[in-house]
Amino acid sequence: MILAELEVFHSRPYSPTRRVAIGRRELPCEPAPGFGPLLLGGIVAIGIDELEPELQSDLYRLALQLDDGRRIPQPRLRHRFQADHIGLGRTKAMLVGEGDSFDFDFEGSGSAVQMALAAVYAAGQLPMSARPRAFAIVRKAMRWRGAIDDALISYLSGPDGAPSWSVSAFADPVAWALGVFGFDPDTEVPARREVQRTFRKQLRTAHPDHGGDTDEAGHRIAELAEARRILLG
Repeated sequence: MILAELEVFHSRPYSPTRRVAIGRRELPCEPAPGFGPLLLGGIVAIGIDELEPELQSDLYRLALQLDDGRRIPQPRLRHRFQADHIGLGRTKAMLVGEGDSFDFDFEGSGSAVQMALAAVYAAGQLPMSARPRAFAIVRKAMRWRGAIDDALISYLSGPDGAPSWSVSAFADPVAWALGVFGFDPDTEVPARREVQRTFRKQLRTAHPDHGGDTDEAGHRIAELAEARRILLG
């Protein structure tokens, strides 16, 4: 299942010019943190080690400037960002989910700097409501030095991310939220009072002071809070 997608056009290896453009994109931002921002962060994390230290600093500075809504002079990171993609190569980056596991998939030969640059520019074109969150994820991605797996997704998602980046939560948020509370996912949403009552009961059960697993408490409490938000609006 493709959860997010970014099409990047870029100069070919033999080209005397260095250019980057963005094509088709599917970058969902809800529920937070959003699979779109997570894909953009993953693109950056995958390529950051291949960038020279100077380019890493320039990428971080560019992210700050785009987050602030500043006008961006060209070129940046030795590449010119443009709208036209005639004559350019093409790479498609995807965040793919299967069950509750995630993978980053690339089709094409875009370089690390080209893909990271496109990801940062794409973050700058997200809706204003999602842009700060996306840039926070992108900046975190620049510090990642671990494996490219579910641990990266968890790291980029932050403390509120565990329930939100679940594949099942994205596919059917209401059914997922009902399941979190132990309701039948195929039934209608219970009355507000029943949701609140169940939330308080399960919150007490999850808390370490009432016997909940200390290592799992944070994740479970975040799940319950997100499920309540979905069901109560």
